[in-house]
Amino acid sequence: MLVAVAKTVAAVFTSSASMVAEAAHSWADAGNEVFLLIADRRGARPKDERHPLGFGRRSFVWALIAAFGIFTAGAIVSIMHGVQELREDEAVESPLVAYIVLAISFVLEGISFVQAFRRSRRLARERLSSTWDFVLRTSDTTLRAVFFEDGAALIGLLIAGSSIALHQLTGVAAWDAVGSILVGVLLAVVAIVLIARNMAFLVGTTISAKERRQIGEALLRMPQIERLTYLHVEYVGPNRLFVVAEVDLAGDESEHRVAWRLREVERTIEKHEAVEKVVLSLSVRDEASLAFDA
Repeated sequence: MLVAVAKTVAAVFTSSASMVAEAAHSWADAGNEVFLLIADRRGARPKDERHPLGFGRRSFVWALIAAFGIFTAGAIVSIMHGVQELREDEAVESPLVAYIVLAISFVLEGISFVQAFRRSRRLARERLSSTWDFVLRTSDTTLRAVFFEDGAALIGLLIAGSSIALHQLTGVAAWDAVGSILVGVLLAVVAIVLIARNMAFLVGTTISAKERRQIGEALLRMPQIERLTYLHVEYVGPNRLFVVAEVDLAGDESEHRVAWRLREVERTIEKHEAVEKVVLSLSVRDEASLAFDA
């Protein structure tokens, strides 16, 4: 919010369309952070009888609202203001003020982006994935939003600074307006990516083939499970899984004993921090076993 205030003051002093776009960008980011904070808190509520799969999907809803905020408050405002300024021939005043604010903002946004990048890279390595693929596919809506928003913020600052510099060098005021439009387009692309990913998780996207194989192999390593004939896993919140499987338990015991053992296996699996709910049923003997070849 302090960065947004600084950019707004700079926009007033300089009459720069690019600074107006950057101010709109920062105000959209500030509002977005509020929505993400709500997403984290609402999604972390423990499950109850009416919500057996927990409240994790609320995180995706609030993150979706935040992404729409970036599109409307950031992208549309920046593009519309840039188009309007194309018709004007107003010079940028006191460009030094703009450069100072942009430089300070770049340092602050850079620190935040480096933190998000390091965390993403570490988690990607743990999952034997590239950083980019992990950020796109992760169910952690907050991490993805911060990564994309801070990355876009750094690019937007460079665009704004370059536009003002080109305006100074050429004397053509249109460069400043073009900068505003480019910042708006950048925000629109980021918003569309975030909207698409959150919508995918809301409608019940399944895990990747690699993650499915890892979970299948982990289940088969359990001494109680002899075979696995069906497996469905989907995200019901950030880093929270709903697992449905058909298994063949080791041994040949009575129906009552098998039902009790199934419940014990479910409870064992649900102790994993990433598992919200597990539903197991028995496999039919003539059903083919699942294979999890790399």
